[in-house]
Amino acid sequence: MMRHPRTTYSSFAISLPTGLIAFVLVIAFAVAIMSAPAAQAQTINVLHSFGGRGDGSAPLASVTLDRAGNLYGTTNGEGDPGTVYKMTHAAGGWILSTLYTFNHPNDPAEIYAGVIIGPDGALYGASSSGGQFNLGAVYSLRPPATVCKSVSCPWTLTTLYSFDGLDGTHPYNGYLVFDAAGNIYGTTSAGGGHVKGTVFKLTRSGGSWTESVLYSFTGGDDGGTPINGVVFDSAGNLYGTTSMGGSAGYGTVYELSPSGGAWTETTLYTFTGGADGANPIGTVAIDAQGNLFGTTPRGGTGSGTVWELAPSNGDWNFTVLQAIPGPVGNLGPYTTPTVDAAGNVYGTSRFTGSNHIGEVFQLSPAGGGYTYTSYAFNGTDGYAPYSPVTLDASGNLYGTTSGGGMNSCDCGVVWEITP
Repeated sequence: MMRHPRTTYSSFAISLPTGLIAFVLVIAFAVAIMSAPAAQAQTINVLHSFGGRGDGSAPLASVTLDRAGNLYGTTNGEGDPGTVYKMTHAAGGWILSTLYTFNHPNDPAEIYAGVIIGPDGALYGASSSGGQFNLGAVYSLRPPATVCKSVSCPWTLTTLYSFDGLDGTHPYNGYLVFDAAGNIYGTTSAGGGHVKGTVFKLTRSGGSWTESVLYSFTGGDDGGTPINGVVFDSAGNLYGTTSMGGSAGYGTVYELSPSGGAWTETTLYTFTGGADGANPIGTVAIDAQGNLFGTTPRGGTGSGTVWELAPSNGDWNFTVLQAIPGPVGNLGPYTTPTVDAAGNVYGTSRFTGSNHIGEVFQLSPAGGGYTYTSYAFNGTDGYAPYSPVTLDASGNLYGTTSGGGMNSCDCGVVWEITP
């Protein structure tokens, strides 16, 4: 168990600046915590193998479930236009419908993040580039206003906000999150007052959205380059990770707390690059007790770590729950873990497992520690999973792989693991 002191910084809301700053990034992702029965991974089903231009390719984000059990997700494209898709149960199988293809002028582009379902039922997402200034955008998608009788019924895309520089650039891989008032929160991996990324808020004003910067990372002890998004706790505080910065330069876990119209940033933990891991890419999951869970893609004694950060008498205790088995290197999880009500922790790892092309893992509480089990991809069922795991109420797991599948293009899959 490791313990690091907390360091506090303050930031006030910044009015929307102007300017144009471009940055180059690395790859990553995000998603959340679900309350559901524990699921022991047993059988994998490939629900869809992507084929390229017709339905998209290289899905990097996970899927979002609606109340009817439909799945929504995105593809990055990697040479093909990115897409937003929907998967629906039909005749004992699944049918994929492409809701939107990002190939119009000023469209969002480089779709690394998934979509979420907003309080109004629309889909919301963010892109790393595209938009008015080609520095990233936040968008929404709505179904056709009238009944569509054709096979393909594209949804209507609205760009809610285009980033222009000092307000942040390249919201890379983070899922967006709503508060109770319908405001949208997320991160940018670059830009802001110190060019090291921001946490932003979008507030609806009539028919438009106004952006405010809640915090600009400096790249110092507070961290920098947040690749993923943020999550709320029950008190309205925001939590996330930075992939760089911190006192050791290997990233941080941070908290943003609202106070009198401003937000105060607190560094909860600084990664050392040793046994605790290095450069977290995913954001955090929060359980009912307020414990934070996350991963690192490298460090530890193998291919990254799964960790817990637990509040304790005004401080935080850091524990490595599992060093991901595998060779030393940047091969492990680029993802946010998923935690169920029984305390099981689920995730994916990119290039580990018995075939060294990725796995889905589960950490199950046992005897004061955790038991590690996993499913190793074999190529035809996918490879190189970057997505988090989505858990339904029946204990089924869902996710994507960026490559592999039954088509010759190796364009990736949507998979399900049933107990």
